[in-house]
Amino acid sequence: MKTRLLMMLSAVFLAILGFATSYMPDKVLGMHGTVPDNATLLLIQMMGALYLGFAILNWTARGILIGGIYARPLALGNFLHFAMVAVMLAKAAITFGVVQLATSAIVFGIFAIWFGVVLFTHPGKAVSNTSRT
Repeated sequence: MKTRLLMMLSAVFLAILGFATSYMPDKVLGMHGTVPDNATLLLIQMMGALYLGFAILNWTARGILIGGIYARPLALGNFLHFAMVAVMLAKAAITFGVVQLATSAIVFGIFAIWFGVVLFTHPGKAVSNTSRT
């Protein structure tokens, strides 16, 4: 399985979230139905820094072989992050009935499943289209 697309998409997604939460935390919180206060704004900005860190990590690793035992810490970190955030967002969406949280949970869930497949499968050998005579 080629993981270049996964790494690029996750890097772009996390970079967008990172910039949004770093520079517009009040808008992000308001969009998800939360009244911003100083402590929450600081935590959201710190989360933005983490997202930017993950984004640059994924972007720089987009060309390496990932899956099975190859780059396992990278795949495991991404899988754990996306899976846990998806579960937390789904729980919050159910509890508070906020559609934006449910939408975010779906996006994070898709990335979690994709990284899970990468994490728990061997990348396999590339199949050659040339035939031997």
